[in-house]
Amino acid sequence: MALLIKKSQLPGAGKGLYTTKAIRKESKIIEYRGEIIGYTEYRRRARKEADHYLFYLRRELCIDAMHTPQYKARYANDAAGITRVKGLRNNSDYIIFDDKCFIVASRNIKAGEEIFVNYTSHYWKSMRKRMKKLKKPLRAI
Repeated sequence: MALLIKKSQLPGAGKGLYTTKAIRKESKIIEYRGEIIGYTEYRRRARKEADHYLFYLRRELCIDAMHTPQYKARYANDAAGITRVKGLRNNSDYIIFDDKCFIVASRNIKAGEEIFVNYTSHYWKSMRKRMKKLKKPLRAI
């Protein structure tokens, strides 16, 4: 899969993940990779709010892509998040296969499109709660 990193179309989102080739619905786009950590470490990082790129696979298996910018999947944003742009919508989902997580196309994606993945309502509920607690806006990573 030919993927590029460049400025996201979502204001304040920072970088985004784009495809240079058309992707068919249900195709695996890219594996979400990073440091493999356990749940205890996941919770520790979350309490320190160092959880911007954490992905929970199961009880004792989590992926932290915070310090692995070479893995492009971490740059996929959620079009249904806090900052929305009319006409942009998610085109993929995170799907777990065994002990790996992949971004998988939920519809056909055209060449040149930004990859938008569903972070889930649980993620955004947690982020809104954190923002309310801090009383400051969410910043781009």
